[in-house]
Amino acid sequence: MSKIRKGDQVILNTGKDAGKTGAVLSVLPTGHVVVEGLNVVKKHTRPNPMRGITGGIISKEMPVDGSNVAIFNAATQKADRVGFKVLEDGRKIRVFKSSGESIDA
Repeated sequence: MSKIRKGDQVILNTGKDAGKTGAVLSVLPTGHVVVEGLNVVKKHTRPNPMRGITGGIISKEMPVDGSNVAIFNAATQKADRVGFKVLEDGRKIRVFKSSGESIDA
């Protein structure tokens, strides 16, 4: 079970967008995460009529290393660490380290 999943609200700790928050769009097998609206770069694309791709300059989100993001705690409005807790019925859930509240509904 990973600490950060698709759909989580995260805050960026380092880089040009440090302190900004966004939702995780995808988690890559390499440990990188793609966050909505963060680490946006301009990419020059070549037209490809066979695929229906028009050429030009597009903006896209690039992956950020998972160690550079922290899960965002909406209650405290701060970054928080993630821990795990096993419930009585055997399910394993993620919890905030600072308060012990469940992240997973």
